[in-house]
Amino acid sequence: MKKYMVIFQPSGRRGHVQEGKTLLEAAQQLGVDIEAVCGGKKVCGKCKVRVEEGFFEKDGIESGMKHLSPFTEDEEKHIKPEDGPGMRLACAAEIRGDVKVFVPEKSRAGKQIVRKAAKELSIRLDPAVKKYNVELPEPTLHDLTEGDMERVLKFMKEEYGLTDLSFDYFALGDLQEVLRKGNWRITVTVWMDREIIKVEPGFVEPSYGLAVDVGTTTVVGYLCDLNTGKVINTESMMNPQVPYGEDVMSRITYAMTNPDGLERMQKAIIEGLNEIIEKVSADLRVNGSNGGSAIVDMTIVFNTAMHHIFLGFNPEYIGRSPFIPALQHSINVKARDLGLRINRGSYVHVLPIEAGFVGADNVGVLIAEEPYNQDEMVLIIDIGTNGELLLGNRERICSTSCATGPAFEGAQIKFGMRAAPGAIEKVRIDPETKEPMYKVIGKADWHTHLQEINAKGICGSGIIDAVAEMFKAGIIDKSGRFNMNLETPRVRKGSDGKPEYVIAWADETSIGTDITITQADVRALQLAKGALYAGAKLMMKKMGVDKLDRVVLAGAFGSYIDKESALTLGMFPDCDLEKVYAVGNAAGDGARMALLNRAKRQEADEKARFVEFMEIAVEPEFEKEFMMAMHIPHMKDRFPNLKRVLEEKKVPVTIKG
Repeated sequence: MKKYMVIFQPSGRRGHVQEGKTLLEAAQQLGVDIEAVCGGKKVCGKCKVRVEEGFFEKDGIESGMKHLSPFTEDEEKHIKPEDGPGMRLACAAEIRGDVKVFVPEKSRAGKQIVRKAAKELSIRLDPAVKKYNVELPEPTLHDLTEGDMERVLKFMKEEYGLTDLSFDYFALGDLQEVLRKGNWRITVTVWMDREIIKVEPGFVEPSYGLAVDVGTTTVVGYLCDLNTGKVINTESMMNPQVPYGEDVMSRITYAMTNPDGLERMQKAIIEGLNEIIEKVSADLRVNGSNGGSAIVDMTIVFNTAMHHIFLGFNPEYIGRSPFIPALQHSINVKARDLGLRINRGSYVHVLPIEAGFVGADNVGVLIAEEPYNQDEMVLIIDIGTNGELLLGNRERICSTSCATGPAFEGAQIKFGMRAAPGAIEKVRIDPETKEPMYKVIGKADWHTHLQEINAKGICGSGIIDAVAEMFKAGIIDKSGRFNMNLETPRVRKGSDGKPEYVIAWADETSIGTDITITQADVRALQLAKGALYAGAKLMMKKMGVDKLDRVVLAGAFGSYIDKESALTLGMFPDCDLEKVYAVGNAAGDGARMALLNRAKRQEADEKARFVEFMEIAVEPEFEKEFMMAMHIPHMKDRFPNLKRVLEEKKVPVTIKG
């Protein structure tokens, strides 16, 4: 029987599945949790999935409905027009060719965990949007020389000193009714002391803004009270653009090779943001308005490719040399022009781009961590599908970007998955017995043989732990090659004849097969970490820096990786582990700062130009540095701090000090 490639998004799981199997059976085979309450009997309608159409260059497959069995009567009962195009029941659609499938949030049995919690910020409150009370005398027949607009603008000038104010078109359209409904007492919402973007009857105090971080893989929105600066709600989701490519370059390629590719991806992210807006604002009730219309300001950060796609700009030119973006400065766009369902007169403030692939998200990190106000030489790494690095202090700052690929997110790893219940997230290996111990998301304790653990894959932090532990236990050498002479059944040759290490035996899993780390998995991680290290090393050379005073791990992922494992792998140059720490979603923090303090917006524009961008891909030494950085932790560089830590723990590996 023939086998075809089946790819599930957003989990990133993929594999060859026998012709004639249903998508539900393929999902079960590959460890993808799809809701199927009826057990695949085609009666519950819970297993709806969307089939992606077109050629996906990154995956090397053509996908479409023609690669599945015909639509059935059972599917007609459950799939409605409002579900959107390309929908099938996974239990009914049989595989007849290569296919790429997106599993909607409501169809996922194991909900994805997006770890981007908000931390407390210390910042002076001075939002770009403020509310003012207006009280006018009721007009009479003697007041025929001024309209409602002129009377409001006159009051704002005399009472608050705000001159040269203009009215948003829709706010102006609401003004007459609002004035009379409020008995001539209203609240006006003013953007940047320049424009009235909303009018409400009566005196209304509550004011809300939304800060958004659009990552390549995840999207998170922070609803903030603009009067207190507090985060009152957070919502996150997998980036709905994932089906069009797991990384930046594949999405750029999709836009270039499909006539409606850009439009599709822009529509996907706008719909996703509207879903976040709806969820974060569901409980808001402000003077009769509720939901998104109560949100009066919005800031947003993302990498350069996501920036262009969100704005509907052709990303082709940032995907090829000399990688010039459409604009670098910040921009304010009416939310309604983008189709975002917040207050219709409000603006979306898009933070500036540094250069090339170093986007507004890195500017968010920059203004949140403020290396330009510090004396120490600090390396800030925002780890994700696209790795972005900042190096410097108050005298000079350099930045670069490197395509780490989706390995850190669990994709393109044989049993890799994103952070969700059932994912192995932490690993320890006994250097003597080579036996592993691991912790699974959703389980409180570390795995022992006495427990039912039901692991179904391994996420990024677990992969980093596993490969670092395999190195420390002597299972792989510094080149990443397996040692096949060990006396343990856990090191073996897989079905493809290549080496692998068994993390969990089949009876410990929920997928009925051993979960392993393969030679290909180790290589994928080496490529990802090698890109990060090479980027950092080239920046250090350019800046004349010999050692780092501090290393800051930014991004949600950076908060969950073990810093000793990261240093053991060589994800960054040697540093005292006491001076290595995670700061969470710093890009999101920067977006919140720009929401809560207008000066931060100006600071972002100024400091983005202060940073020197380095395009490492064209550096003559990049290939050499990258090759040396592929070794664990490095082919030549010394790691005295790591050596000391491992010697204290009596880890039997040789590290240059």
